[in-house]
Amino acid sequence: MTDHAISGLSRSDPLAAVSPLDGRYASRTAPLSPYASEAALMRARSRVEVEYLIELAALDATPIALGEAAEAALRAVYEEFSAEDARLIKALEVEGAEGYAATNHDVKAVEYFLRVRLDGLEESGAVADAETLSPWIHFGLTSEDVNNLAHRLLLEPAVSEVLVPAVREVRDALVDLAQEHRETPMLARTHGQPATPTTFGKEMAVYASRLGRALGRVVVANGDLSGKLAGASGTYAAHDAAYPDVDWRSFSRSFVHGLELEYTPLATQVNPCDDLAALFDALRGVNNVLLDLDLDAWLYVSDRYLGQRAVEGETGSSTMPHKVNPIDFENSEGNLSKANADLTFLADYVTSSRLQRDLSDSTVKRNVGAALAHCLIGYGKAESGLAKVVPNEAVMREELAATPEVIGEAVQTILRREGDTDAYERVKELTRGRSVTLEDFRELFGDLDVDEDVREELRALTPAGYVGVADDLVDEVDE
Repeated sequence: MTDHAISGLSRSDPLAAVSPLDGRYASRTAPLSPYASEAALMRARSRVEVEYLIELAALDATPIALGEAAEAALRAVYEEFSAEDARLIKALEVEGAEGYAATNHDVKAVEYFLRVRLDGLEESGAVADAETLSPWIHFGLTSEDVNNLAHRLLLEPAVSEVLVPAVREVRDALVDLAQEHRETPMLARTHGQPATPTTFGKEMAVYASRLGRALGRVVVANGDLSGKLAGASGTYAAHDAAYPDVDWRSFSRSFVHGLELEYTPLATQVNPCDDLAALFDALRGVNNVLLDLDLDAWLYVSDRYLGQRAVEGETGSSTMPHKVNPIDFENSEGNLSKANADLTFLADYVTSSRLQRDLSDSTVKRNVGAALAHCLIGYGKAESGLAKVVPNEAVMREELAATPEVIGEAVQTILRREGDTDAYERVKELTRGRSVTLEDFRELFGDLDVDEDVREELRALTPAGYVGVADDLVDEVDE
């Protein structure tokens, strides 16, 4: 077999990445690494296990207790989690380490990691008896109790601290364009044909408003993430068998709320994940708004309504030197489309589990970060595209002037107001399927049986001036 390996290229080099998310786009997706990487999941699992141990020690029923100093030392294990810690957990899983055989189980590896760290805390005097505490790590839990909480502890800040601010930057750029060009008249198109004029600013305001509402749904869904901690079949069976007098339902509710998550009281072994599906669907809503924007921006560039600032040294086309291509909008479109495909798959998949548990969702959930990464790239590219565009008012006005038939709506509406029952038909006969000029309209106005002030009102109509209250509508964008 031919060896296709590239000489001198390390697997850790971004140029060797099998996904562009950690290769070509590594710098753009880096903000998600603290929430979407395997090391991040290890740290989150450690947090859940440590906090659970602390809560168990606080129960009167259990024979263990921790002072404030011991609790602080335990919390430091995940708060100061390092690359060395992550590598140890991985070694415990795949090779064996510190006297433990390979677990071939990622959550069990975290349990053994914490036992190793407990031994170290005993040596330092931070805890009194590691051997007594060790059996209480992961006491009565199934892996899903840890995983469902850990995933949500990562997903919530990934969305709130990375994705939401990125979307707000796009929305702010749209609001700025809307305000700056609120009075810039532009031919509208419905069904691809010339239609009642609008302003460029008003059209950007529409997108800003839609994006704001969609983002609001993301924020709500992100705040509704819900966790479970109820054992292997969701019945607290192991907990109840060990300590039947403890109110484990109340304990679980308090513990999950302490992690700042909503509480799921009824579950199988698996958290039903309807909360994740709602968040993924909300993110798709944001993406759909931006996909619509990307397509329209591309068309506006094509129609020369939008120019683009050239970046010095950048190549537009490898063969046509003059070109400044709308690559940011195209890149955003591609990444958001990929993100939506992933989010749809995830939302559909994670809400199903055969009977009380199957493990197929485990590998699927590892791809949540990839979906978020495509979102992040798409948001950044859309914002970059908006930062480069320059509305070409001269072209917009030129096309308006060449399309006088669009005032036909205004003409027939004013004539209706004056009681002309044939107004629509009269304008239709003049304009439909024909090339007309403003002079053609003025000849029509001269033949009308209307008061002179109405005739002057009609003669004052121009395509560029027929934009209604578009400029005022910009102020409808919610701040």
